[in-house]
Amino acid sequence: MDAVSALAAPSPVLAVPGAVAAPPGSPDESVPWHYGDPLGEQRAATERVAIVDRSHRFVLSVTGAERLSWLHTITSQHITELGDGRSAENLDLDLNGRVLHHFVLTELDSTVWIDTEADRGPGLLDFLTKMVFWADAQPRAAADHAVLSLIGPRAHTLIGALGIDRLPDTYEALAIPAGGFLRRMPWPSPDSFDLILPRDQLMSRWSELTAAGAEPAGSWAYEALRVAAVRPRIGLDTDERTIPHEVNWIGGPDEHGAVHLDKGCYRGQETVARVHNLGKPPRRLVLLHLDGSADERPAPGEPITAGGRAVGVLGTTIDHYELGPIALALVKRSVPADTQLTVGSTAAAIDPDSLVTDDAPQAGRRAVERLRGR
Repeated sequence: MDAVSALAAPSPVLAVPGAVAAPPGSPDESVPWHYGDPLGEQRAATERVAIVDRSHRFVLSVTGAERLSWLHTITSQHITELGDGRSAENLDLDLNGRVLHHFVLTELDSTVWIDTEADRGPGLLDFLTKMVFWADAQPRAAADHAVLSLIGPRAHTLIGALGIDRLPDTYEALAIPAGGFLRRMPWPSPDSFDLILPRDQLMSRWSELTAAGAEPAGSWAYEALRVAAVRPRIGLDTDERTIPHEVNWIGGPDEHGAVHLDKGCYRGQETVARVHNLGKPPRRLVLLHLDGSADERPAPGEPITAGGRAVGVLGTTIDHYELGPIALALVKRSVPADTQLTVGSTAAAIDPDSLVTDDAPQAGRRAVERLRGR
């Protein structure tokens, strides 16, 4: 089975008793949406430990002696010195600095493992393949691997079932004796782990981990925690105009970002540098609280208005077990946090804690002012 067919097929986890598939058209429709208690599943992931089927992620591998130096030259993250068992988030940008792909990569045992959104994977693989030229690097689809996520403060109770003696640190990956690896991520919570494993072990691992205490949770729970953490999902919380500064993807691995500001040339770098040194992004990603009294939730892509004027676009909308209906949105930078917003007929308000302060004068702007004698 090729990579696209493997991801389009319903996950075998959907056969688990109680598993409910996502509505048709959802990007997560091939994996369980919930198991009958979506809000309780979020609580399990926050207070105990939950297991989430994310086997629809597109996984690919890159081998070859120059795999890291080659990837470094064509993507936004600084990875030439990425050590064995280390990970990072990364972007592929177009010539104008707009985001085309977001992915997570892990260097382990002479292979770079990459996972990304199912619908973006073929395009990312095509780009990487076309950019090899003379480099000793071989990107290829890894349809025989899948992703499960473990979330919660009691994840340490699962190390015996995984065959490891400790949990990895943030962005660290530990090899699993039976195959695959466990990688710690900084989101959607501080206790988040991705298990990349051979696809033929998906159900046996699921059974072992649930027997060890991991509680099944659907994509609804994962998405609710992601939205609350103000972490964007490409294609849902971004559009064809999105640049990294708008969605908080600036920073190296130590800053949990995907764009390193001190590295060599790559496609789109000019826009990144110009915005960082001279300008401000036109929009910013915010967390919205939605009026929960409406019968239906607004859909991603709907315009956000203030006083009848369009000021943004809605992204992921989800019901959170504590916060109620929330959403991510891209809104104009000029919109104050206390602005009364509307999405269709639904009232919305910006969570002020989600705003990233970026009002400090940039180095480039200060230099221009000095040249002008100001």
